[in-house]
Amino acid sequence: MKLKLFLLFAVVCCLAAADARAQTYAITNARSVTVSGPAIEKGTVVLRNGLIDAVGANVTAPADAIVIDGTGFTVYPGFIDALTALGLQTPQRPTGGGGGGGGPQAQQQQQQQATQPTSNSNYPAGLRPEELVIDDVRAGEAQFEAARNAGFTTVLTVGRTGIFNGQSAVINLAGDSVSEMTVRSPFAEHVSFTTIGGGRYPVSLLGTFSALRQMLLDATRLQKLQKSYDANPRGMKRPEPDRSLEALFPIINRQMPVVFNANSQNEITRALDLAKEFNIRAIIAGGNESWKVAERLKAQDVPVLLSLNFPKRTATASAEADPEPIEVLRMRAEVPKNAQRLQQAGVRFAFQSGGATSLTDFYTNAQKAVDAGLSNDAAIRAMTLGSAEVLGIDDRLGSIEKGKIANVVMVRGNVFGRDRFVSRTFVDGKMFEQREQPRREGSRPGQTTPATTPAVATVAGNYSINIDIPGQPLTGTLALIQQGPVLTGTLSSQIGVVQIKDGKVTAEGFTFSGSIEFGGTQMEIVVRGTVNGNQISGTIDSPQGQVPYSGTRNP
Repeated sequence: MKLKLFLLFAVVCCLAAADARAQTYAITNARSVTVSGPAIEKGTVVLRNGLIDAVGANVTAPADAIVIDGTGFTVYPGFIDALTALGLQTPQRPTGGGGGGGGPQAQQQQQQQATQPTSNSNYPAGLRPEELVIDDVRAGEAQFEAARNAGFTTVLTVGRTGIFNGQSAVINLAGDSVSEMTVRSPFAEHVSFTTIGGGRYPVSLLGTFSALRQMLLDATRLQKLQKSYDANPRGMKRPEPDRSLEALFPIINRQMPVVFNANSQNEITRALDLAKEFNIRAIIAGGNESWKVAERLKAQDVPVLLSLNFPKRTATASAEADPEPIEVLRMRAEVPKNAQRLQQAGVRFAFQSGGATSLTDFYTNAQKAVDAGLSNDAAIRAMTLGSAEVLGIDDRLGSIEKGKIANVVMVRGNVFGRDRFVSRTFVDGKMFEQREQPRREGSRPGQTTPATTPAVATVAGNYSINIDIPGQPLTGTLALIQQGPVLTGTLSSQIGVVQIKDGKVTAEGFTFSGSIEFGGTQMEIVVRGTVNGNQISGTIDSPQGQVPYSGTRNP
């Protein structure tokens, strides 16, 4: 009987999730910036079954649609952040400390490391191009709430460690599963000009360039040997397979691009030299000084994922402070002009957040690019259709056209200004609505008054906790990442790692859910807690009952 009830519950949940995306919406009376064509000053956009069903000035809202009056709003294609780490599980970092055999935390870290998968690669970690970023993506819509509220619906996500950062994935910022979120995987191999540390080769940037070049040469040779052996194996020694080198085959065959993280003129030049030598489809990410080599970028048809995390002064100015070097001042002055110079040279580019801690910087610096000469339309294109073209998904995203994925946003005010307010974001046709806070009389649209903004507790931090299971107490680490009322992070213990889902912070404390494998089955848990100074306490609810926990914030 219980099994039947469980199955019935699962079916109802699936139908409810499907219904959320099958709903038909009609946004009427709004200005529609299609990007692929002229703007429609007052029209209707129809979203049905997760796709854009119709758009135009003379389109009538279907009888079965939920009608949304867009008067005073502009409808844009969902904004795309062309390089982030959104959706990736936060890696566990070892804690410091010297000497001896270590305490519970050290034992916990050893257990976690022992359970992590090993690799059959012939190359050390950091030099493994075969690693797929999609394997590290975690589902859960709550983690994307801040990005969706800013109008972003799609991102290119990849890690930021190692020389080879992995093969990136394009994901939508909604979905109950990773497969539901995935738009394209893999997209590209990502390379950073760094070292892998630990005293292992390469230990210098010159060694890094040498290692990359040697691996590409070895991959070219291995592919030729494998083709020869497959054609006629008799009398020929069998080539040894190498998964890392074989992962480079699509690159040397021009089937997959390589994104080089490069900001300085020298780094970009080295990347272009490598791309030319091996006939690689290259993309530059960051590109602070890409304008200096714009002609060569155009000649090699190399686009730029242009970072909007502009250089800025990191220390507070004071009379006693040393003056900043002239090169630094010049860099800060020139970077906002970058986009306009690339456009003049005919270089394709897309905007990306560049690891900025706040998406407000994305819009603020896009406005700086406009102030420096880039047209407003070109700036919008760089975060919609221009991004989609560079990422190879312009046949399904990036513009408001019939048949494309229903990723659209409704914005009131200047999209790059402080008066911007994103009312609704649609991802795969699923609507996420953001309520505007009441405003003081005389304040700008979109500007909230502190008195009416709900207060939330500050809970962010890393905590060492004790879970009081009767007869079998556990130690663990609770890593809480907070963005206003949205909570993400991980709960780690000897049992395993729980990725925080649906995390929420209120004035009283926080709550989140998660799942963990226990006894061969997935077990759902709900965690509640409060923070008082550096002390944390709460309960963990599971099908086996409720247990308390407590702990202390780590310095």
